[in-house]
Amino acid sequence: MLLELDDLRVHYGKVEALKGISCTVDAGEIVTLIGANGAGKTTTLKTISGVRPVTSGRILFDGEEINDVPPHRRVEMGICQAPEGRGIFPGMTIIENLEMGAYARTDRRKGGLEGDYERVFQLFPRLAERRKQQGGTLSGGEQQMLAIGRALMARPKLLLLDEPSMGLSPIFVNQIFKIITEINQQGTTVLLVEQNAAQALQLARRAYVVETGLVVKAAPAAELLADEDVKRAYLGGDVTR
Repeated sequence: MLLELDDLRVHYGKVEALKGISCTVDAGEIVTLIGANGAGKTTTLKTISGVRPVTSGRILFDGEEINDVPPHRRVEMGICQAPEGRGIFPGMTIIENLEMGAYARTDRRKGGLEGDYERVFQLFPRLAERRKQQGGTLSGGEQQMLAIGRALMARPKLLLLDEPSMGLSPIFVNQIFKIITEINQQGTTVLLVEQNAAQALQLARRAYVVETGLVVKAAPAAELLADEDVKRAYLGGDVTR
C-alpha cells in the first residue's frame, strides 16, 4: 500500500472540513475522489501534500506516518501535486516552470533533468513547441499541461491531480485524460480529484464518493459507474463506457 488515510480529520478554524476520512491507494493505481463542490476533496489533497495540518487521524505514505512531515520533505519522499487552478508561474518560461518542479532534486545542477524534460515534452508536444514562451501567455489547456509537467519533474511516486479538466474545452479534456492514463502506465500512481465524475470513473481503478467531509461509498470505479445513486447525484443519468 502506497498511501493510507486513517480517520483523517481537518479543520479550518472551528469548521471541520474532513470528518474522519479513510481511504487507500496502492502502488500503480489510479484512484479518484468524486463528490460535490465543498465535499472535502481538495482539502484531502492539500492535507496529503502537507499544506493543511491534521487535526487527528493518520497519513501513512510508503509505510511511514507523515503527519508532521513538512511539505517540501513530502515532495522529496515522492508526493507531488498539480493544484486546482494550475498555479503556474506566469512570468517564467515553460522551461523555467518545469525547472521549478525539480527544486527538491539534488541532481538539477548536474545535468540530471534532461531526460525529465524529454519525458514531459513527449507527453505534451505543445509545450516542446513553446518551451521559451512565458507561462502566462499559454491557453488554459496548455497551462494545465504545464502544471502536470512541472509536477512530474519531481519524479513523484504519487501524483495528486486536483480538477485537471476544469475550464478546458472537450478536446483538451480528452487529451488530458489520455495523458493521465499514459503517466500511470509509465509507473506513476495517481490520486485524482475531478468534477467530471463520468470521465474520472472511466479512468480510475477504484473510487471514493466524498460528501460533507466523509467517505460515503467506496468501490471499484466500474461498480460506481453502474450505481443508481451515483448516477443520479453525479453522472446525470445513464453513463456508458
